[in-house]
Amino acid sequence: MTKTELRKKYKALRNNLSENNIEDLSLSISNQVLKLPIWDFSFYHIFLTIEEQKEVNTDYILNILSGKDKNILISKSNFQTGDMGHFLLTDNTTIKKNKYNIPEPIDGIEILDDKVDVVFIPLLAFDKTRNRVGYGKGFYDRFLSKCKPETIKIGLSFFEIENNIEDTFKGDIELDYCVTPEQVYEF
Repeated sequence: MTKTELRKKYKALRNNLSENNIEDLSLSISNQVLKLPIWDFSFYHIFLTIEEQKEVNTDYILNILSGKDKNILISKSNFQTGDMGHFLLTDNTTIKKNKYNIPEPIDGIEILDDKVDVVFIPLLAFDKTRNRVGYGKGFYDRFLSKCKPETIKIGLSFFEIENNIEDTFKGDIELDYCVTPEQVYEF
């Protein structure tokens, strides 16, 4: 299937999930994340859930990272440039939804892309050859291309793997892992 077809399919599947489904699946994903060999790093980038898009609730993973005393980074999107700035999440961080309902920090301590060790990535679908389908704006591809080569890229998905995404291109950044409620895919 193409990215456009997959976006349509997985947005429809997400829309059919109840709040209880989302919470149960998100908790299962966070339990799977604990199995990953990623806990010796310092800087972990995670997306804050867009509830209106019925995304994976990352609060559970945030609690794990906080409990392990990790440096947690969250993003602020610049829709003019298509880039994201990354800010250290602290007790003093004020978060507000932007006009697209994306929760973002108002300000804070900015951290450069090349400091990021691990990135949790929102996605709609992924395939057996490490490809992923997001919302199609390229924010994560631009961000990940600026990270150091050894940065670990982890997709989070409510749904299991697709065989093939037909229309990938060279600028797409591939995953190292994808975590679903049922299992961890290692590429």
